Amino acid sequence: MRKEFATALSRIIQGEEPDKASLIILLSARPGEEEEALYREADNFRARYVGEEVHLRGVIEFSNHCRRLCHYCGLRADNRRLRRYRMEKEEILKSARMAVELGYGTVVLQSGEDTWYSAEMLAELVATIKGMGLAVTLCVGERSREEYALWREAGADRYLLKHETANPRLYHRLHPGMSWEERITCLQWLRELGYQVGSGNIVGLPGQTLEDLADDLLLLRKLRVEMAGIGPFIPHPDTPLGSYPAGSLELTYRVLAVARLVLPWAHLPATTAVGTLSPNGRQLALQRGANVVMPNLTPRKYRGDYQIYPGKICVNEEPADCRYCLEGMIHSLGRRIGRGPGHALRPLTEN
Repeated sequence: MRKEFATALSRIIQGEEPDKASLIILLSARPGEEEEALYREADNFRARYVGEEVHLRGVIEFSNHCRRLCHYCGLRADNRRLRRYRMEKEEILKSARMAVELGYGTVVLQSGEDTWYSAEMLAELVATIKGMGLAVTLCVGERSREEYALWREAGADRYLLKHETANPRLYHRLHPGMSWEERITCLQWLRELGYQVGSGNIVGLPGQTLEDLADDLLLLRKLRVEMAGIGPFIPHPDTPLGSYPAGSLELTYRVLAVARLVLPWAHLPATTAVGTLSPNGRQLALQRGANVVMPNLTPRKYRGDYQIYPGKICVNEEPADCRYCLEGMIHSLGRRIGRGPGHALRPLTEN
């Protein structure tokens, strides 16, 4: 093991404020002794700070319409090959009731940036689902502060808005017509309004460096996020980045493990994307810092059309099948399924 790696790992374990140079060293952990040490300490931090529970958060992908043109996403507005859909209110509520039946504590309402659903429509959905005894996470992109406030007043608990990359130049290159600064402003609004805030980044974007990934982790710490979604880039053939290679799964695991050390109290999901790239991808993520899995509650007739990336796992499974499959996976790791909503485990003001 390199001396500089051992020093960087020791300092962060002892609670020293992470710096960019140390994070780059940890992200460049070499296969074998260094990676094993990093993953071991990430799992120790996971057990110490967030415990043995794995929280299941049911995702309802209620619309694949999107006004954006992000270069990596299959939902981009000018993808003419994608069959578009919008779920009706009762379909969404039926899926939420399924979450109750399956024992989930949280529903995630996720869509492309589809303004066909007005702020009032979403507020009504939030209030109704909250009445079922569920926590509600929204993931519908950039909207106005007033809309975020309305949904918070309706009972929304959390909001997931990935920053995607902390490199403003790379962000602008990949997101035509969008502003990195506006994305950060939205995250600040969400914090001010009292949401539990989730963000995150993509690993392996064309043009991305280890320096960028270190900046991602520092930004997540600065934002004091309660949840960080970290997953690999998977190219979609109907996008401008369709010919590029997928992000490295091992690098994704290293970013996840360092995220656990930098954000010890945060909820970190074992993403569907790592499960798509490897049959045991989510299991390994749960052993390297993750403590959340997000099973899909979207009706099967729509699920295959929510194509942020191709080849997504569990597209043909019924929600109940997915629930019991995940339960078996979690128990096989010596972990247990979390009970209740799985809210943030620390005060919002605490670093």
